[in-house]
Formats: sequence, structure tokens, C-alpha cells
Amino acid sequence: MKYNPYNQQGDYAHYTVKKEQPLLEFLLETVEQSRNKIKLTLQGRGVRVDRKTVTQFDFLLKPGMKVAVSRTKRNQTQFKSRWLKIVYEDRWIIVIEKNIGILSMAAGHSSLNVKTVLDDYFRKSHQKCTAHVVHRLDRDTSGLMVYAKDIETEQILEHNWHDIVFDRRYVAVVSGEMKDDSGTVANWLKDNKAYVTYSSPVDNGGKYAVTHFKVLQRTTDHTLAEFKLETGRKNQIRVHTADMGHPVCGDVKYGNGDNPLHRLCLHAYMLCMVHPVTRERMEFETPIPASFRSLFK
Repeated sequence: MKYNPYNQQGDYAHYTVKKEQPLLEFLLETVEQSRNKIKLTLQGRGVRVDRKTVTQFDFLLKPGMKVAVSRTKRNQTQFKSRWLKIVYEDRWIIVIEKNIGILSMAAGHSSLNVKTVLDDYFRKSHQKCTAHVVHRLDRDTSGLMVYAKDIETEQILEHNWHDIVFDRRYVAVVSGEMKDDSGTVANWLKDNKAYVTYSSPVDNGGKYAVTHFKVLQRTTDHTLAEFKLETGRKNQIRVHTADMGHPVCGDVKYGNGDNPLHRLCLHAYMLCMVHPVTRERMEFETPIPASFRSLFK
């Protein structure tokens, strides 16, 4: 059966864009609903352009784009959480941008985690699913994450992660002025009994880890750099930057006390993947946090 991405939750009406115009203008001309209902549908994440949920009234449409409008979403409560934003959602996966201060999944007695926030959202939006953890970000790292909505999709993602995710990038503010514009760090990472990850230039029984970096901006005090992971090991960027003598700012575990923004200055800003079910290429990117940029004004 051919997958139709718009028939998963409630009915959608489908339209093809004929001329360049802002989204709200197009909807007012095309959809037989009041202005207020159209605005509620937009706010309720009930409008998709080329399969991606769009909430901006002034989003510029181009000829040939496909617009789908939910007939039910105008009645739904808009998802609001101080801990995360929904970037993309379909019946199999949900991509979110996580804030600092929240765990990816439950750990011990701590109840605040992304999975419980998502499960609560699924329940309130009458979706018969739960969030399945596929990868993690540290509590104090912000940025993009993908969760599966059923166990089959979770298994596909878990067993084929390195084939499915073809580009993952982070941006970080590190301490000091990095001299090289770009480069690669590669060594073995292993945890000791106190759960501190340490590196070794030779095989220490740990896991081989490769990080590519590129400097975006620098001052004499700090450097804004992009990190592309070839391997996704625990604490990889934090350990590798410390190895280079430029630890991530605000890192209490591997840092040097330099904490200009009172947070761990690490953000997962790009996630590129092949959809585990439909096999379409998907690229997600969030802006570099404004606070990071503020240090380089």
C-alpha cells in the first residue's frame, strides 16, 4: 500500500500551489473556512507543506508545493512545553528540539525526561503510541533528537542507525582560541569505574571515536566550532575538545571552569537521516543558540 503521509491523524484536505504567495493568503483563498478557524489550524500544527508541519503565517509558498490542511487539528490544544519543541512528526517518528536541563529518558528517581513529556502529549492528542528512545543527549546538551512511536520503528532505527543517520552535527563554544581552522580527533574512549570517560591514543579496550571539527568564529577567549561525528560515543565531543586543550564551556565534568553562559555550551543543531519506513531523505537543522553567538559580537 502506498504511504499517504496525510491520512494518519484525522482527515486532511490536499492542495497544490499554483503561484508564489504567503501561506495564510493561500489558505484564505483556497480553504472554505473562516479566518479564525484557519489560524487555529495553523497554530494547532494542522498544516503541512511538502510533508513538513508549518506554523508560520508568512511562510512563502512556491508553485508545485503540496499543502495539506487538517480538518480536525483546529480543535486540538497546541503543544507547549518549556522543555522541548516538536520539529517534525508523522505516524512513525517524532523529531524534537530538546532544551537544557531535561534527561532524554528516565534515570533512577528523576521523573523529568523527554519521553514522559512526549507520552503525555501523545495521550492528550489521542494518539495510541508511546515514545521509544533511539539515541540520547546529555541532560545539559540541547538540540535535535528523534524518537520512534512504535517498537518496530525503534528496532529499525536501533539496528540500522549508522546507515539511517548520514549526518549529525553539533555546535559548541569551547574555551580559548583554537588555532587550526579544521581538523580531526581520533582515539579510543573508555569509562572508568566512576563513569568518567577517558581517551587513549592506543586501543585500551574502549571504543574507537572520530570527531571532525571546523571553526566558525573565534576570539582570544573562546571559539565557536562545528563538530561532525563519525562515531557517536558517550561524551565524545566533550572528551575530544578537552583532549585538544579547548574543553566545552560550562562542562563541569571535563571542563576547566570557564563558564561564560552558565550552561554547557553544546547544541545538536543538525540531524540528517533516511526515514526508517518511507526511506525519504530528511534534513533537520536548528539555529545556533543566540547566546552562543552573543559571545562573538
